[in-house]
Amino acid sequence: MTRSEQIFAEAQNYIPGGVNSPVRAFQSVGSTPRMISRADGAKIFDIDGREYIDYVCSWGPMILGHNHPAIRRAVIEAASNGLSFGAATELEVQVAKLICSMVPNVEMIRMVNSGTEAVMSAVRAARGFTGRDRIIKFAGCYHGHSDSMLVKAGSGVMTSGIPDSAGVPEGCAKDTLTAVYNDLDSVAALFDQNKGAVAAVIVEPVAANMGVVPPEPGFLEGLRTLCDQNGALLIFDEVITGFRLALGGAQEYYGVRADLVTYGKIIGAGMPVGAYGGRRDVMSMISPKGSVYQAGTLSGNPVAMAAGYTQLKILQDHPQIYSKVNELGDLFRNSMKKTAEHTGTPVSITGVGSLSCVYFTAGPVRNYTDAKKSDTAAFAKYFLYMLDHGFYFAPSQFEAIFLSTAHTEEDIKATAAAAEAFWKEQ
Repeated sequence: MTRSEQIFAEAQNYIPGGVNSPVRAFQSVGSTPRMISRADGAKIFDIDGREYIDYVCSWGPMILGHNHPAIRRAVIEAASNGLSFGAATELEVQVAKLICSMVPNVEMIRMVNSGTEAVMSAVRAARGFTGRDRIIKFAGCYHGHSDSMLVKAGSGVMTSGIPDSAGVPEGCAKDTLTAVYNDLDSVAALFDQNKGAVAAVIVEPVAANMGVVPPEPGFLEGLRTLCDQNGALLIFDEVITGFRLALGGAQEYYGVRADLVTYGKIIGAGMPVGAYGGRRDVMSMISPKGSVYQAGTLSGNPVAMAAGYTQLKILQDHPQIYSKVNELGDLFRNSMKKTAEHTGTPVSITGVGSLSCVYFTAGPVRNYTDAKKSDTAAFAKYFLYMLDHGFYFAPSQFEAIFLSTAHTEEDIKATAAAAEAFWKEQ
């Protein structure tokens, strides 16, 4: 038994399922998690001494790679002054000002502690601003684990086969309406059926929690139009795409502006942090300026703000980073497509920029129903083979593959070669 297996066995006595986030349990791939001890660049290392090329990147924020020296120095310096004050600091103002300068339609922003908290707060702000209760979301899009959002959610909920969640009262979800991603008619129908009652449409502009499903041409633009026509707000959940697809996130990449936007751990360079921001008139509803209450003792934590400010400044000062990681994304997808074609493997490879997914279905994949056609048993075999050969992907068919500036063309070529060897054996 490896040390990872020993520790996981012990963990199950003290932590539900042995993990602090469900997908980490490796349950859907029929294995046990590798206990990670450190990470550097494009690699992570487990406590048994094995190293892996990492395609999880802490679920997205490590766009500059793990353990970036400038970010590490900023964290050490900030920690030397204290870990938490529960009070206002100059640095959180600097981070807010920086983000507002990067994203034109983000005029005000509020720091929180996670993507889940950011979404929960943005939805409350939309309801407070509009005086309406109902929210339209999309099947397969994951917006964190707050009660009202656990309705046909993606990510680990898909993998575990749990359509919603126990413990969520019916009343908490009754105002959440579900549409079909990439299908404007389904959204229009919900607006028609709920005239004057919809506060907002919330969407992952790139659906990255049912694998990676890009928006079809006109979809995001259509959502903007429908929201304007019906007096509803448009919320972009950019916990995955924010500051990753482009400096201004998916809004810049696709040229569509939302009224509110949510961010996750990338604005803290991987530290526990989130944020929501947008139009000044909407954000002015937030307490203590307005009547929509939201608070958090650790919001704007000085160590997280130091890490985030450093990463965001690097991204701002070196915009060529985006062309580099997006080109690596193209190389990854093209390499895997060629490998699949050589071996006659029925997979569908999707993605945009530095986000990708290898679906074990012939495709195409354009929504939740298509994604669910994937052969998860075939994915599990592939995942375990790649893990044994030093390539660390998310242990779920329905998660994104992330690239960073620390990845190299050689890393990607080696990954494609390993995948080809696996598929030839099948």
